[in-house]
Amino acid sequence: MRLRAVLAVVTLAIALGMAVSAEAGVRTPDGSVTAAGADGFDFAQPEVVATGLEAPWGLDFLPDGSALVAQRNQGTVLRVRPGQPTVQVARIAGVVGGGEGGLLGLAVSPRYRLDRWVYVCFTTASDIRIARFRLNAPQRQQVIFSGPVRASIHNGGRIAFGPDGMLYVGVGDAGVPAFAQNLASRNGKILRIRPNGGVPAGNPFPGSPVFSYGHRNVQGLAWDAQGRLFATEFGQATWDEVNRIVPGGNYGWPVVEGPSNDPRFRAPVVVWPPAQASPSGAAFAGGTLFVAALRGARLWAVPISPAGTVGTPAAELVGAYGRLRTVEVAPDGSLWVATSNRDGNGTPRPQDDRILRFTTGERQPPPAGRAGFRLAGPVQP
Repeated sequence: MRLRAVLAVVTLAIALGMAVSAEAGVRTPDGSVTAAGADGFDFAQPEVVATGLEAPWGLDFLPDGSALVAQRNQGTVLRVRPGQPTVQVARIAGVVGGGEGGLLGLAVSPRYRLDRWVYVCFTTASDIRIARFRLNAPQRQQVIFSGPVRASIHNGGRIAFGPDGMLYVGVGDAGVPAFAQNLASRNGKILRIRPNGGVPAGNPFPGSPVFSYGHRNVQGLAWDAQGRLFATEFGQATWDEVNRIVPGGNYGWPVVEGPSNDPRFRAPVVVWPPAQASPSGAAFAGGTLFVAALRGARLWAVPISPAGTVGTPAAELVGAYGRLRTVEVAPDGSLWVATSNRDGNGTPRPQDDRILRFTTGERQPPPAGRAGFRLAGPVQP
């Protein structure tokens, strides 16, 4: 009876063009091309800041406002400035691609003016590693973390510094679902490590880099203005997710996918069918969580209030630029979006892959971790 009731609600919601809460076990239909309340970005007027890229993946900003971009298949890091040619600044040693592997996440140290470190996450022939280097000596690369199993799928790979100055790492289950519930494995987890690769004293499992577990394939990490961490996650066949991450939280994979009433697991705050999402990068601008969708070929805008109430996601750029991998907020408040049409799963268009820049005309608040309406209650603390 409960399943039939939920299916009826889904059908009614789609017929009415409404979004229903993730907690009810149903999800959103396509949103409009231009969503009100998406922090005022003009999605009809992008500036193209880079073209001809090869599967751009990680992206972060230097203090001067220029961006560093990791090309997954090439294993190279590029420097991108609006109105100027793209310049290669580093080639990362040991990168072995194939499938979903290669050079993945990139993060600039929050203390960059003092330490000059740039961090990258990549797959080798055997594992997933994080290395750091400085732009004035890019050939001297220091591996600070290694060990998670790599695979042709589900490597995760997103890295980002949190408001606490620690480095957070999304690691996929490498196609072995049992890894996600095994605390001795570093796969199927979100990890929290020190900038030198060590384990912080405050982690939920003493001596372990594991911050949360029960994940299938996390590829987006973002903090709101209150310092709450949200992560995007690829589901298997039914639900993709946005999760509110808490220390030590178990997010259920592979026991559950999407909403669940099982008290052992944390329920997602947003879910979508994979055809509408396949969510990768994520970033907060003001009170909106933007999520780059690959298979869904759109940018989701998810309103989240200061109290933690999650509003109805609205879809931007639906089909306009193909697969979207990464979204980040620049120091000047503009929103940068990287396409992923040359990753082996898309249909490349002229000038692909590209990085697009969207502005509001007003400076946005800086993201917490850096230099519609929805029927949901407050996010779990």
